Amino acid sequence: MTTDRLSITFAALADPTRRAILARLSEGEATVKELSAPFAMSGPAISKHLRVLEQAGLISRGREAQWRPCRLEAGPLREVAVFAEQYRRFWDESYSRLDAYLQFLQDDVKEPDDEQQ
Repeated sequence: MTTDRLSITFAALADPTRRAILARLSEGEATVKELSAPFAMSGPAISKHLRVLEQAGLISRGREAQWRPCRLEAGPLREVAVFAEQYRRFWDESYSRLDAYLQFLQDDVKEPDDEQQ
């Protein structure tokens, strides 16, 4: 069974540790040791998270002498943003309708006060 790229990206983003790793990498390159510092987990566990992110195309690992920096690859995140955009429009329209309704309710409450004066 073939899994589409968007599903692979969402699966990788489903874990809070992986999202935290991506957030750290959004600030710049980091080594595995630097990425593992905030987490109370073993090196192999962090490596497994990095492997999932790499397979999803969300990070790449380089090699510079003894240093193996990890880098954020934002392409798959762009696809998530495009997918989510249609829902943002839906919520914007929903909030606009809610704003209009709330304004209607406020205007309706103000009218009796205005008539009494």
